[in-house]
Amino acid sequence: MVRQLWMAAAIISALVCSPVFGGEADVIEVEVTREGPRVYRFDVTVTHGDTGWQHYADGWEVLAPDGSVLGKRVLYHPHVNEQPFTRSLSGVDIPEGITAVRIRAHDSVHGHGGTEKNLSLP
Repeated sequence: MVRQLWMAAAIISALVCSPVFGGEADVIEVEVTREGPRVYRFDVTVTHGDTGWQHYADGWEVLAPDGSVLGKRVLYHPHVNEQPFTRSLSGVDIPEGITAVRIRAHDSVHGHGGTEKNLSLP
């Protein structure tokens, strides 16, 4: 019985400490500001169960309707004690004719896959 309890505790501990436990990175809010003709600033709020260097939200992207990347913000460290967090990207050039974009986050284990935001440009 003691051995079975010990094994169960070891399995639960392995699952909880696993990098997969952090889930996928979700975009929860986006503010967009026009900086100039076809140039925008994006303030993106991301939430993720960062567990440390093994599993953390490591970036987000601004995508055109066809899926091409228009801008990318790289996050260089975990935000374990700062959730959700907002980071900005200025100077994103949006080609003429594009009136809406999609924002998606990325994490170091799952890649893309969390909640995304679609928005019209001002």
